[in-house]
Amino acid sequence: MVSEFLGQLTLNFGSSEPTYPTVVPVPDFDPDKDAARIETAIKTKGVDEQTIIQVLTKRTYGQRREIAFAYEKRAKKDMISALKGALSGSLETVILGLMKSTAQYDASEIKASIKGLGTDEESLIEILCSRSNAELIEIKKVYKELFKKDLEKDVAGDTSGEFAKLSVVDYEKIDEDARALYEAGVKRKGTDVKTWITIFTERSIPHLQKVFERYKSYSPYDMQESIRKEVKGDLEKSFLTLVQCFENKQLYFASKLNDAMKSKGAKEKVVTRIIVSRCEVDLKKIRTEFKAQFGKSLYQTIIVTNDENI
Repeated sequence: MVSEFLGQLTLNFGSSEPTYPTVVPVPDFDPDKDAARIETAIKTKGVDEQTIIQVLTKRTYGQRREIAFAYEKRAKKDMISALKGALSGSLETVILGLMKSTAQYDASEIKASIKGLGTDEESLIEILCSRSNAELIEIKKVYKELFKKDLEKDVAGDTSGEFAKLSVVDYEKIDEDARALYEAGVKRKGTDVKTWITIFTERSIPHLQKVFERYKSYSPYDMQESIRKEVKGDLEKSFLTLVQCFENKQLYFASKLNDAMKSKGAKEKVVTRIIVSRCEVDLKKIRTEFKAQFGKSLYQTIIVTNDENI
């Protein structure tokens, strides 16, 4: 079952999800003008970071690529290398992240999370369990192009146990699955984890959403409460991430951002990953969910958190 992980995730070619980006194409876009501004900003003594931020954070990935091509033509050097040499710290991480497509960024984050000693399970679970099937297909393709390896083999080889079997596919059997989840978990002493994994890995997202709704008619607990009672460790985190994303993906990311920013020392890596990877996908809706759930602006919270950690 380990080798089936992720590969199955790419089998469902369902309709793509609606997007709610905060970064959209700039009208009257002039890559040559932007490239000249970036070149001047890099050459300025002390580096004009503000101009780099203003230009690159307000352009889509496609437009940033055009700026990079225009920069290379005029400066006779690679813009990404120039930015790397001019910037440092958090700003360098964010700007270099923005110079990748969403799929390239996710693929690089997955590679970083399984590279070296130990696996960064938190990053791995967040990316693999929150991306749509269409996004995962693209990540898998890009991962192969970038690292000349199969993503599912790398992940399966670096993780262990039942966590590495988790994936999502297929449509059918709503009532039967809801009852099976209940009978394999809350109803009995000790959980039949294999049954839970089978249902979680062999059903589509729309199907599972209906299963979770029907599950409430069998169990005194909803699906999230049942998961917390029945499974532990990485499998618990994975199941919870999947369920939270099925129910409201943008609220899941809003909660992750809130937890990361209120933790001691603020998890800057988590905040950066979510903002960079979702800005052209659904960050506008994440921002709305954050305000509704926590009663404060996401922008202001990030600014305040950053000031407190300087």
